[in-house]
Amino acid sequence: MTSDRAATAHDKFHCPACGAEATWNPAKQALVCAFCGTAAPATLTEAAAAGGIVEHDLVTALRGIPDEGRGWQAERTSVRCQSCEAISVFDATKVGQRCEFCGSASLVPYDQVKDSFRPESLLPLKISEVQVRDKIREWYGGRWFAPGTLGTKAMTDTVHGVYLPYWTFDAQVQAHWQAESGYYYYETETYQDANGNQQTRQVQRIRWQYSAGDVAHFFDDDIVNASRGINPELLARIEPFPTRELVPYNAGYLAGWTVERYQIDLVQAAKRSREHMEGALRQMVVQSIPGDTYRNLGITANWSGQTFKHILAPVWLLTYEYHGRSYQVVINGFTGSIAGKHPISAWKVIFLILGILLVVGLLILVTQRN
Repeated sequence: MTSDRAATAHDKFHCPACGAEATWNPAKQALVCAFCGTAAPATLTEAAAAGGIVEHDLVTALRGIPDEGRGWQAERTSVRCQSCEAISVFDATKVGQRCEFCGSASLVPYDQVKDSFRPESLLPLKISEVQVRDKIREWYGGRWFAPGTLGTKAMTDTVHGVYLPYWTFDAQVQAHWQAESGYYYYETETYQDANGNQQTRQVQRIRWQYSAGDVAHFFDDDIVNASRGINPELLARIEPFPTRELVPYNAGYLAGWTVERYQIDLVQAAKRSREHMEGALRQMVVQSIPGDTYRNLGITANWSGQTFKHILAPVWLLTYEYHGRSYQVVINGFTGSIAGKHPISAWKVIFLILGILLVVGLLILVTQRN
């Protein structure tokens, strides 16, 4: 496994009517010719149609992914952004002028040592650019502490649709646990108060008792973000991506769009997924422990059926500058969920504080008069 970074390249698709280049149109869910407007479906290859969504054995893959699972079989040019370190790959005839992720013009050529492991399934871009712009305007309108000029100064014409890399992991776990369960009970206690008077009170005690049990669970499509071109905090806020809607990989869905190669490799992703699964398993065990509290919990877990797949998920990205600072807004390209960063208006914060102080002052005045 290598840890190099790049975006995926894709084949060109030609219009069946005039022969010009066609690109994927999320509004029409079809390949549309920019020259004559002809729409054509993205047809799966025979191999993709026959194979469906493939889950790969994780243990075998961690020992070394076969070379036939790598590469895009297409001529491409790779560039790395010196600002955010995202790496994009374009068709050989296309020249990247600015980074799709941060807008920087500081792009340098990049040669990866070894081809990446290619995805075999994806979620097609479903939310159109018109819908995205409406969502961004609505989002701007709901930012109470954002400057009033944000909607006009933020460059909404720089919105980009990108496909991001993700790993998904499946695993079956059988766990045996043992612990001491604590049961609350109360006893009446006699004491003397500050005046020397005898008083009684209820005091909580704990009765400890050995307990044990078993938990079985199947983790289905535990998802791990493999991109570093977009703020991971923002991505987490627009997840989940509905992996049940995945379709077999077809380059037609990517025609005309930027695709990022994974920047978190399989080894790192598998480790993160296992940590997440173990945390979720512990919560399941804790919920199954009888009593009111517990201590000395021990869990013995047996993991089996561990599989993974590499997928692509669509995201709309807006990177804009306001008073010299860069901000990102991201939209889930399949569900429409939105999250973003924005500047704070100092004047609005000051007015809010003054308003609160005014209300408090009025309340004090009314209270004193009464």
